[in-house]
Amino acid sequence: MSSFISPLDRSHLLGELNFLKQQLTKLPVKAHLTRMSTQARIKSVEEKLAALSSLGNPPQLVKLTFSGRPVIDSYGIFADFGAKAINSFSEAITAVAASLGGDLAATGPFPNRSQNQLLITNTAVGSFGFELQENRITPLLLEEKSSVEQAIECAQNLLQGSINLDDELLADAASLLDTRALQKVGEFVKVLADNDARCALVYGQKMFRFTSDVEVMRSLERMSSANIHEAEQTIRGAFQGILPKGRTFEFKVKDPELNIRGKISPAIENAGEINAHLYKEVSIKVMVTQVNQGRPRYLLLAIPEWESPLEQI
Repeated sequence: MSSFISPLDRSHLLGELNFLKQQLTKLPVKAHLTRMSTQARIKSVEEKLAALSSLGNPPQLVKLTFSGRPVIDSYGIFADFGAKAINSFSEAITAVAASLGGDLAATGPFPNRSQNQLLITNTAVGSFGFELQENRITPLLLEEKSSVEQAIECAQNLLQGSINLDDELLADAASLLDTRALQKVGEFVKVLADNDARCALVYGQKMFRFTSDVEVMRSLERMSSANIHEAEQTIRGAFQGILPKGRTFEFKVKDPELNIRGKISPAIENAGEINAHLYKEVSIKVMVTQVNQGRPRYLLLAIPEWESPLEQI
């Protein structure tokens, strides 16, 4: 048996199971043979679903649909727009995945591109669009998330935050990414804006949708470098505590004296070692992200080099 099971297989089985259970409730009391046959089929489908769950986390599906000028109802989409939009979206996800992994340089090719690719597996109806699946290379446990899954969630939050009235979600999502990844998501939105198009992005149980051209333009403006400010800084002070599982830290800045809280970069694998150096003076490198004039977010970029002797503050 293959190591991976398509999300479509799982989805079809779940749909069949729901249908069979509904039919079972509608059967007449005297329809004994039909009832037994339906119950046997339900048991068979449940066994298949249980077997799929034991295989681990399958490659995830994303549904990306479009509306607006380039789309002819649910019949078709202008080829030049469709190619640009899908390519731009794929580039954005690849860039976000690389950024979350701490591997994205300011220029040059995207690292780990092959494992962060998306495959077009089907067309999506409703408006017109595509079903995309990650090109999963390595099997994952059921509770694990691939770099592509994390990138899609982050991009979805970024897009949602870009049309919200407050800056909180946008700032939280943007603080995890470097400038190049933010630009790639912005370029996808610009493809929409340039073609009077909108999109809807469905992933897991969450859906993001541009409901108007006004929202597209607002998103483009709010994700611009004029609105999202990022700068790498070196700060002197002492760690007050970290939560390795929550990937957050608290740091007492020496000058000016204040406490800041931030997130730990996904690229840092051994964050727990910081707890052995609490209250000791050290310099740390952080990415400071600020949306408009809102509260700055801090992302710890690397484990600091501990000094010796270490001075407490």
